[in-house]
Amino acid sequence: MEELPPSLIVDILSRLPDSAELARCRLVSKTFKSLSYEVRSVRLLCTLSRYLKSRAPETIPPVTPFKTVLNTLVCDSRSLESVSIRVDKSLGTLSNDDVEDESDDLYLTDVRFVKDWLPRVAGRLRSLSVSDFWVQSCWRKSEVLSLISSCCHSLLELEVKNAWLSVDGLNAMPTLTSLTLEFIRLDDEDLNKVNNFFPCLKVLNLIGVGGLKEPKIHLLHLNTCHWTVSNAPLSLAIFAPNLVNLTLKCVKPRSLVLETPSLSDFHLTLEEANEFKVKGFPHLKNLLLQSVDLCSLIRMFPSGRTIKKLTMDSPHLKMTGFCLETVFDVFPNLSYLNLGIRAWMQAEGYFVTRCMEGRTGMKVLKEIVAHMGTVSEDVTLSFIFSILDNCTNLSDMALMTYPQIGFLTASDLVSRCRAAYPRVTWKWKMLKEGTEDVWVSDGI
Repeated sequence: MEELPPSLIVDILSRLPDSAELARCRLVSKTFKSLSYEVRSVRLLCTLSRYLKSRAPETIPPVTPFKTVLNTLVCDSRSLESVSIRVDKSLGTLSNDDVEDESDDLYLTDVRFVKDWLPRVAGRLRSLSVSDFWVQSCWRKSEVLSLISSCCHSLLELEVKNAWLSVDGLNAMPTLTSLTLEFIRLDDEDLNKVNNFFPCLKVLNLIGVGGLKEPKIHLLHLNTCHWTVSNAPLSLAIFAPNLVNLTLKCVKPRSLVLETPSLSDFHLTLEEANEFKVKGFPHLKNLLLQSVDLCSLIRMFPSGRTIKKLTMDSPHLKMTGFCLETVFDVFPNLSYLNLGIRAWMQAEGYFVTRCMEGRTGMKVLKEIVAHMGTVSEDVTLSFIFSILDNCTNLSDMALMTYPQIGFLTASDLVSRCRAAYPRVTWKWKMLKEGTEDVWVSDGI
């Protein structure tokens, strides 16, 4: 390997999943030792095994403290552009009796610790990721954002997880284009400062950010946003004229205001919203909806004529009058429809009591994916046949069945569908618990 070009060796060393291995590489040869100081990326992970060994009195030799390892690597490196330090999720399984709450050896957003190494590499740094140990960080408010913003003037991507953050002393970061905050404690005024001090964000991920009551995102350059709200705020608002991709998961806000005219892909998980305000989605093409009351939610869309692909499901089964006719009333130009297991059951249940009334939009549909958890064969067949009779241009139908249906029942269902509608390309997947989807049969 020493015969490889130095630039290629550096690239390989920079891609090590755990940079702690650099220490071993330095023992291989003088060439490796010299080139290891030129790595562009450092990634350190504290695993559960490492954590337990560091606390076991019988461990000989003693485990080098995690923070010391990072300091050594950063001090030695001359070309760092990316730093990632994190505590493995497996440590979250520890009980309180197994954790020393007062310790700070894995408190990674500790400003005193970050001050020891960050200023040395801040000038070149393009990406920074810190995933803290929640047990040690949740009760300590960190001002690490202020430190990062004061010295990382070329930072493009920032990710912080599992911490209580302060925005006091925050400086503007006009170069930052991607920000991820996951399981972070913030207040409404803190989120307002994120809007003001990170004005050029194109990617924003807020996953499980707690403490917000009436949060607002107002970013002119935002292109992609993933927002998972862990609590039940009074209202949610997004003002982003250039937003194209939005994934929004929330419980039951009093109101939801979206001013996102460029939106093309929208994934919305919402229990219910008393007030759903939009100024229209003139470019929306792909929509995913998850809600207890799908029927009410889809009616909140002012116009669904631009939407070509629709995926729908419910977190649990609740018969609310959801039917395919309503879907095509609101979204008359669908070419693709994916119904999750509970959405399919609701639609089939409505069909049993009312049958199906045709809609003009049904003739546009090309493809259906149906997830089936139960099968009453005659009823299910009648429902499928009614869909195909109305969707005259349908060319592809995928039936996703689950183990509780039984292989023979599912096989017989598909065989009867193929015999009745040979014009359709049928696909059948048997979904097995704990594994990827398995194609059992494909084609006709």
